[in-house]
Amino acid sequence: MESLPLIHRDISWLSFNYRVLQEAKDPAVPLLERLKFLAIYSSNLDEFFRIRVAGIRKLKKVGKKTKARLDFDPSTTLKEVHRIVNRHQEEFSQVFEQQIVPELRKHHIHILRRLDLNDEQKQFVENYFNENLLPFVMPVLLVKRRIRPFLANANLYLAVHLRQKKKPLSDSEYALVKIPSDQLPRFITLPSSGDRQNLILLDDIVRHSVSWLFPGYEIQDTYSIKLTRDAELYIDDEYSGDLVQKIKSSLQKRQVGPASRFVYDREMPGHLLSYLQDTFDLGKNDILPEGRYHNNFDFFKFPDFGMTHLKYKPLPPLPHLVLNDAEDPFAVIRQKDQLLHFPYHSYQSVVNFFEKAAEDPTVTHIKVIQYRVARRSRILESLMHAVTHGKQVSAFVEIKARFDEAANLEWGEKLERAGVRVHYSFPGVKVHSKLALVRRVENGQPQLYAYLGTGNFHEETAKIYSDFGIFTADPRLTGEVSNVFSFLENIKPPKQEFEHLLVGQFNLRPALYRLIDQEIAAAKRKKPAAMTIKINSIEDKEMIAKLYEASRAGVKIRLIVRGICCLIPGLKGVSENIEVVSIVDRFLEHARVFMFHNGGDERIYMSSADWMERNLSYRIETTFPVYDSDLKAEIKALLDLQLNDNVKARIIDKFDQNEYRRNSTDIPVRAQLETYFYFKRKAEGL
Repeated sequence: MESLPLIHRDISWLSFNYRVLQEAKDPAVPLLERLKFLAIYSSNLDEFFRIRVAGIRKLKKVGKKTKARLDFDPSTTLKEVHRIVNRHQEEFSQVFEQQIVPELRKHHIHILRRLDLNDEQKQFVENYFNENLLPFVMPVLLVKRRIRPFLANANLYLAVHLRQKKKPLSDSEYALVKIPSDQLPRFITLPSSGDRQNLILLDDIVRHSVSWLFPGYEIQDTYSIKLTRDAELYIDDEYSGDLVQKIKSSLQKRQVGPASRFVYDREMPGHLLSYLQDTFDLGKNDILPEGRYHNNFDFFKFPDFGMTHLKYKPLPPLPHLVLNDAEDPFAVIRQKDQLLHFPYHSYQSVVNFFEKAAEDPTVTHIKVIQYRVARRSRILESLMHAVTHGKQVSAFVEIKARFDEAANLEWGEKLERAGVRVHYSFPGVKVHSKLALVRRVENGQPQLYAYLGTGNFHEETAKIYSDFGIFTADPRLTGEVSNVFSFLENIKPPKQEFEHLLVGQFNLRPALYRLIDQEIAAAKRKKPAAMTIKINSIEDKEMIAKLYEASRAGVKIRLIVRGICCLIPGLKGVSENIEVVSIVDRFLEHARVFMFHNGGDERIYMSSADWMERNLSYRIETTFPVYDSDLKAEIKALLDLQLNDNVKARIIDKFDQNEYRRNSTDIPVRAQLETYFYFKRKAEGL
């Protein structure tokens, strides 16, 4: 393939995470929500270093022949990642210290440091330390050439500069003290008066009390540090042996993996940083400066003191017009396909479907794919309940869903004990489809009902992830959903080819190419040709090359890409006909929708798949057509809202500046709010 204009996927991902940071910067976002976006940014970045950066670091160590096959230089990319992250981290600190902290004070919320404490607060802090922290702080003096202490993954520590009182000032020593935020709340409420609310971070309680831990020493200063570790599961020979057991063993190693990032307070003096680098054998590519505090994902738990006016106004999930409380959801679905759009619609309709199926005497079989599972899942509880009613129940549990491996294994074992037939991951492939199937016997004949979605069967994320799902009894779809389950259960290709569903490992990639080629052919005949693609990420080089080909042919392409976008729009002679926007707002945009002009008779698909190499080549994904004309019209209306967003949409272009799409003459269109009120008007019959 000829050299393509591309943005490296990890550089593009950092651009996406900056869009999250932009939400924390935006004064129009409610104050406590801005803190939440700081938490999301920080959580995202931790995972990025534990997975992506850890992988790049490993590539630096491979042989010359392997490096020659790469399409990027690991060392150069790592330097660019560090440069961008350093810039973003400086901005993060400015947003927190110079914008959010002063705004909190205006609302009488004060984050105090140890030197800000009055006598009553000092006594409170000292009592809190003695009563709560002493068992956890684990002070240790650092001595070179001895066995270095182990830094637990993502745990917080204070690096202490100290000296013995009877020794000269030049005789520095160093120590570590754990900040036990894994055991205790990060934010502690201090004695306050009136309407003032005082807080202190656990870090500063330890700072205040650290001298008690080193009698005979003077504390010169303290600085916070944190180490994150490689979280990838490197499973030796995935193609043989017991994959479940191998994943269990690998999970135990995750917390002791090699370092992927060492972060430190950027105010730390050079002599202390140098000592820590030497002690823990850290190179310059291992270390990154941050602000005074780390693990800023703890802002998820920042107390709100009942100040609901500092949060988003609630948007209570709306009941689906006909499904939400349906006594017989099967009759409703049999009559007409039903579309749900979360979190605008209540997830109760999906839960209700499974709970009704579990007790319905005419239901014989229930099948479901679980990729990520809620800690408390009424859906899985209903599957276990269905077994007690004599149903044949099977669940495919993907145990390679990153960071959910342990939870999925636990649920799989619980389902097995209840009598559910559980199928687990098989080697080399992830199953990412979002499907469920129910078989009933009606008038002596089998009738299939299916749910096809863009998001997981997860009752909690359905409150914050924007996803589509369709219930259908259309035999064109249900029959092929049944074939997907047959493949997962028997690991044998279906006897019949898929005609309606586009399924990863079978026809997904070639079918998408054919759809794009049809638009290219129309454009070359000077006919209208267009595509609208809503997706989380686009990285696959062959797919990007195909979109560039379509653009050169004159196909008008509009992309809504939340995250990674390796494609570069607006390049002369390459991508002039491609426009890309990204929407980051209160809900996580997660739905995938593909719309092709098709000579005026639009073809609309929804999908579990992003346009990344892993999704198109190495996963079982399901892309499904929308056949119902009413649902197609509704999806087009919702896409139009996103394409016209001029409040939360950012322009993705070759300059990578994440500029908001603004027009002072336009009426503000905030797609997520407009989507909610679109469904609210429908619910009210307007």
